[in-house]
Amino acid sequence: MPVLSNRTADFTDSVIRRMTRISNEYHAVNLSQGFPDFEPPEEITNRLSEVAKEGPHQYALTWGAKNFRDALAKKQEHFSGMKIDPEKEIVVTCGSTEAMMAAMMSVCNPGDKVVVFSPFYENYGADAILSGAEPVYVPLNPPEFGFDADVLEDAVKKKGVKALILCNPSNPCGKVFTREELSVIAKFAIRYDIFVITDEVYEHILYKPYEHVYIATLPEMRERTIICSSLSKTYSITGWRLGYVIAAPDIIDRVKKVHDFLTVGAAAPLMEAAVVGLQFDDAYYHRLQEKYTHMKELFVGGLKEIGLSFTEPQGAYYVLVDIREFGYDDDEAFCIDLAKKVGVGAVPGSSFFRESVNHLIRFHFAKQDATLKEALERLEGIYRLKK
Repeated sequence: MPVLSNRTADFTDSVIRRMTRISNEYHAVNLSQGFPDFEPPEEITNRLSEVAKEGPHQYALTWGAKNFRDALAKKQEHFSGMKIDPEKEIVVTCGSTEAMMAAMMSVCNPGDKVVVFSPFYENYGADAILSGAEPVYVPLNPPEFGFDADVLEDAVKKKGVKALILCNPSNPCGKVFTREELSVIAKFAIRYDIFVITDEVYEHILYKPYEHVYIATLPEMRERTIICSSLSKTYSITGWRLGYVIAAPDIIDRVKKVHDFLTVGAAAPLMEAAVVGLQFDDAYYHRLQEKYTHMKELFVGGLKEIGLSFTEPQGAYYVLVDIREFGYDDDEAFCIDLAKKVGVGAVPGSSFFRESVNHLIRFHFAKQDATLKEALERLEGIYRLKK
């Protein structure tokens, strides 16, 4: 038999999705894979019901339905202040996962390097490898998850570095990068002539006083920033797989072609229904922030009462919990025992770190009050795992 691909030989399955399967096996409250257990806004689902009867049901334009791109451009202009051409600067993708893959394949050649902050969403390393590039990791230092500018510069100036991936707000650590930190990243991107590929899916999930700054709005960064994002988290429609890339026309022209050969196009009826969400006024986003602030305070408040040590998230909907007191030297084994014996699902932190980190686990709290309260009640028994 012929030999399979070398570049994928070291791939494992997604640890996040694996922990969902383990949670289901043991009937645990699933706080591992980051999807909500509440419904999307009614305006969107009501529109989907209409679309189911009236269409469209055939292929949309490859890079996205015009009304969707128009609405997305207007919405993003409102929040970022950037003028965006919906005809030349947007590609609609099948989720932000494809957006990132299309961006990486559009800019990377075999042998290039891509800088990735660690901890990182597990797809980034795989995206680099599938693009023929080599990931170069820069640590974000807990508990604040800041970076050392000298370490970052040493990584960025390595021969062959083509891009840096920036997840802001960050999964899994909940960090929101400050304007000052983004200015340092921008300075190095310009100095060493690299792209910045952003993952901004949590742009509207922030906790006061933190604010989201679009690095593309900083001086000289518009033309070298490739924005990857999706509607999944903002509108609680993770299963719809509607993502997008926003970038300068010359970059988007290449992304369009890569996207066409990857997936052809996003789902036409879902784009049609989601236009309603893109047209929401500011009140929706204020309510969204209030809703997630409530969930965060409920969950981390419960963790405090139980006595667990954790890092307070600044954005996104994840919290990293320190498990050193339990005596495990394998965080995945801890998570399996947590699901099996306590009844709560989590993700081992080692899956997010390039460094040797096995004392953290990640919970997500995008859940209804009843779900979070049940999880917290079960977590009161977590100390039975202590060795």
